[in-house]
Amino acid sequence: MRHGLTEVLVSVLGPREAKMRSQTIHDRANINVEVHIAAFSTGERRKRTRGDKRMLELASVVKSTFEPVVQTHIYPRSQIDIFIQVIQQDGGLLPACLNGTTLALATAGVAMFDFVCAISGGVHSASPLLDLNTLEENDVPHISVAVMPRTGRVTLVTMDTRLHLDRFEEIFRLVVDASIVLRDEMRAALVKRTQSLVAAIGSGEKKDFMKEVEMEELQ
Repeated sequence: MRHGLTEVLVSVLGPREAKMRSQTIHDRANINVEVHIAAFSTGERRKRTRGDKRMLELASVVKSTFEPVVQTHIYPRSQIDIFIQVIQQDGGLLPACLNGTTLALATAGVAMFDFVCAISGGVHSASPLLDLNTLEENDVPHISVAVMPRTGRVTLVTMDTRLHLDRFEEIFRLVVDASIVLRDEMRAALVKRTQSLVAAIGSGEKKDFMKEVEMEELQ
């Protein structure tokens, strides 16, 4: 998943049996999220340990965002592991992680109630901005919002800076409208990938069939 120059890799494993018995929930699946930030992902090269506060915070936000979205009741006594690797950072890291997780879960066939579409927004002077980079995040007040476009539910709102109430409402409405456009793009990407997989499976079956015919002719 790429948001401008921000790039993350998201992998999903499961639903599968939990490794630890204490992580098993009898009536639903347990969602486990792990975030790793590469030392070279920013200009300041710093190796982050497993207990880094920033990585734990990101993992907690991703987990709390997707717990009401994933249909965990379909997978009782199981675990869904989400692994996020941050390759490059240039603002909008949390939205990139959330959008990448949505696509990874959908690709893995995990049932969800709706897409989670996240995007950051801010205001400079009187002009609203979307999808901020690092410089913009450092200079202007901004928020990050995650929306379920089909139902209109808001699953996450974060604000690290002060923002006037009137400006907040303006940016919030703009971000919600942008999430609908983002959902269409994400859906088109999933459809394109699915079509390529179906075509690959079809060509593979055709090659196997031709091999069987050739073997019968040789016999």
